[in-house]
Amino acid sequence: MRRHRVLPYLLVAPTLCFVAVFTLLPLGEVLVGSLFKQKLNIPKYQHPVFNGLGTFADLFGDPDFLQVLANTGIYVLVLIPLLLIVALGLAFLVEAKLKGLAFFRLSIFHPTVLPMVSAATVWMFFLTPGYGLWNQALRILGYTGPQNWVGNPSLALFSLILVAFWKNVGFLMLFFLAGLQGMDRSVVEAARLDGAAGLRMVTRVILPLIRRQTLFVTTIAFISAFQTVDHLFVLTQGGPSGRSTLLLYYLWEVRFDRMDIGRADAVTVIMIAVLLAFTISNFLMSERNEK
Repeated sequence: MRRHRVLPYLLVAPTLCFVAVFTLLPLGEVLVGSLFKQKLNIPKYQHPVFNGLGTFADLFGDPDFLQVLANTGIYVLVLIPLLLIVALGLAFLVEAKLKGLAFFRLSIFHPTVLPMVSAATVWMFFLTPGYGLWNQALRILGYTGPQNWVGNPSLALFSLILVAFWKNVGFLMLFFLAGLQGMDRSVVEAARLDGAAGLRMVTRVILPLIRRQTLFVTTIAFISAFQTVDHLFVLTQGGPSGRSTLLLYYLWEVRFDRMDIGRADAVTVIMIAVLLAFTISNFLMSERNEK
């Protein structure tokens, strides 16, 4: 009897050790490091000096960091709803049994297999001022507005959103498609017989049936929005005037350009706190609505 009680813990022990060494230990080091001031390019602070919460106070008093937070907020709030809505719509479309959909499915999913750097390089050619394909197409339609999409402070961030949307929408579509194909069809048919159709069918019947897939897609989309910065390196490098700098790119600049380890640790703590708060609240809200 005792053997059966111990066996489950022995089975998960390797995973717990892995998580402890490669997740909990680095997290603890970052938490401790955020309480110290350490700048490798300044002799006075080459060794850690205790600063308490001073680094966090400096961050939230820094206009550049507040601009980064605003950029990241706009990026996430625009990109994620757009991804979810379009990915769900595409999932409905590709689930339909129509001729020629195989090529359509492939064309939607193809950007997913490209590395983000490659995708950004393709879009850099599209968005090139003057002769870029994007500007050429818009000019045919009569557009005469700004053409320097990645160099315009008002458009650079939305150019990054466009590239990330094109790259990720096919990937998220697959999860919605799996949810649609796995849901209980008898419930849908019963609702249809009761008169449900169109938007009412989607919001009252289908979305509750694929709630868990929606929760998963929302979580990975949110985390990916914070993690993906490859296209930023290729297209804007955070410019112009910091209007397209995102949180992870700012973290890279602070750590490797400014050699400010204490501030980099503090930014990491803030990022982890945001991701953790969103993930937990998302799961709690989903479980409450499901009950």
